[in-house]
Amino acid sequence: MSATFTLNFFRSGIQFGSWGSFQLPGLLNFGEFKCSDSDKKCHLWTAMDLGFFVVMGVVGGLLGATFNCLNKRLAKYRMRNVHPKPKLVRVLESLLVSLVTTVVVFVASMVLGECRQMSSASQVGNDSFPLQVTSEEVNSSIKTFFCPNETYNDMATLFFNPQESGILQLFHQDNTFSPITLALFFVLYFVLACWTYGISVPSGLFVPSLLCGAAFGRLVANVLKSYIGLGHIYSGTFALIGAAAFLGGVVRMSISLTVILMESTSEITYGLPIMVTLMVAKWTGDFFNKGIYDIHVGLRGVPLLEWETEVEMDKLRASDIMEPNLTYVYPHTRIQSLVSILRTTVHHAFPVVTENRGNEKEFMKGNQLISNNIKYKKCSILTRAGEQRRRSQSMKSYPSSELRNVCDEHVTSEDPGEKEDLLQQMLERRYTPYPNLYPDQSPSEDWTMEERFRPLTFHGLILRSQLVTLLVRGVCYSESQSSASQPRLSYAEMAEDYPRYPDIHDLDLTLLNPRMIVDVTPYMNPAPFTVSPNTHVSQVFNLFRTMGLRHLPVVNAVGEIVGVITRHNLTREFLQARLRQHYQTL
Repeated sequence: MSATFTLNFFRSGIQFGSWGSFQLPGLLNFGEFKCSDSDKKCHLWTAMDLGFFVVMGVVGGLLGATFNCLNKRLAKYRMRNVHPKPKLVRVLESLLVSLVTTVVVFVASMVLGECRQMSSASQVGNDSFPLQVTSEEVNSSIKTFFCPNETYNDMATLFFNPQESGILQLFHQDNTFSPITLALFFVLYFVLACWTYGISVPSGLFVPSLLCGAAFGRLVANVLKSYIGLGHIYSGTFALIGAAAFLGGVVRMSISLTVILMESTSEITYGLPIMVTLMVAKWTGDFFNKGIYDIHVGLRGVPLLEWETEVEMDKLRASDIMEPNLTYVYPHTRIQSLVSILRTTVHHAFPVVTENRGNEKEFMKGNQLISNNIKYKKCSILTRAGEQRRRSQSMKSYPSSELRNVCDEHVTSEDPGEKEDLLQQMLERRYTPYPNLYPDQSPSEDWTMEERFRPLTFHGLILRSQLVTLLVRGVCYSESQSSASQPRLSYAEMAEDYPRYPDIHDLDLTLLNPRMIVDVTPYMNPAPFTVSPNTHVSQVFNLFRTMGLRHLPVVNAVGEIVGVITRHNLTREFLQARLRQHYQTL
């Protein structure tokens, strides 16, 4: 709203010298659609015209599907043969498109254009069109282009005027363009617009599609008037419906386009025909392919999620689509390890985990880093054990999980030595390697089965931006110190660089001691959304999309992380590939 009123204020003041009058509401204005007062039979549209609008919607959907199919093939060709080459090749391609477009426009105007009498252009059907107030203003937008005096070239009038001016002429000027000119202009503009969209320059699609569709609609109106004898129809309405049909067939938008076109025409009565046409065009085009924007999103590999999953996807579980090979950090990690992880991966978040080993007491001897991590894990597990025991007592029933059974047997004692034995028993009973789901994607071929899928106790998630911020600000402690000596950052300090956090590759490593340790536990998210490995894909999808997640850890019943789900794991293509694998294993 602020942008609209600011634009209106300055345009009204600059163009009319009336500052504060707010007379020009926007940049896209199709003028007022109004029948001539002398033509009593003229109506903007009638109920009978709705049948023609539906047919035009079908044709617009087919034309849009054709446009999208051709442009997709061109985009794939560019990705294979143009984009991998030096940037100069992209510049040369843009120059080639510009050269061919110029030659086609010039030759088409000279060879295919028709010289028509100037007087026919002044016989207008809409007195409200600003270019038609006087004959001088009409002639200013009409191109003679090598035609004799008192005549104009109809093809050059479409090609050599700005696109907005060409749209206004097609909407409001009557008897200006011949059917042959409109047909040729539509074909040439269709091909050029399809070729241009996708080159390495900022090129529009909205206005060219409107102009191309307006020529198609005006051609339909001329045919109905001249060859079928329907003299009551209003050509501008058919031009508008043609523009809506073609644009809707290309971009597959419905409600937003209806609002845009109604606002541009300032005619509320066009709401029904525009919406009917757009819906028919969308349904027709969707039968063959996706909209042009969805196609290019898919070609660029952007993991854009659908509104919902297909019903058959519920045959999959979270364990079928998760990524089991994890890149994780420990609660206490050396700076050299963090830098290595951040520089060799592109993940935006990392699970904070501790490993479950059978001989942890030996690992703790003489190593402060490992000792801190194991102590943190013990504290976490004992806290969960106490919670489970209290919950089981309040329910007055024995819990079924293994963790609760162990708690009931041993947690009553407060002796620290017995706590150590409790923890050791819990770890020994849970020390069972997970099945090797993806042996060809294991982190290292030299690892044993137990090393590849060692149980990892999940403690939380920490973002890449948080880790980089901690490194930049030097938040760490030495091995000879306690983790309590590590400096603490406030939330404001952590978010100070939002949204442009520093890049790990720009970090000056000479300022960091690689042997220093970073305690990430105060900054991680200790309670992110998680799902069970047996959760249906539809539930995973709804949680992911509804809550706007980027990472969804998969955690089993005893708090061990077994995988992570990201947007890439929920795209239509990925789910279909996993569903095919599921059928093959049955």
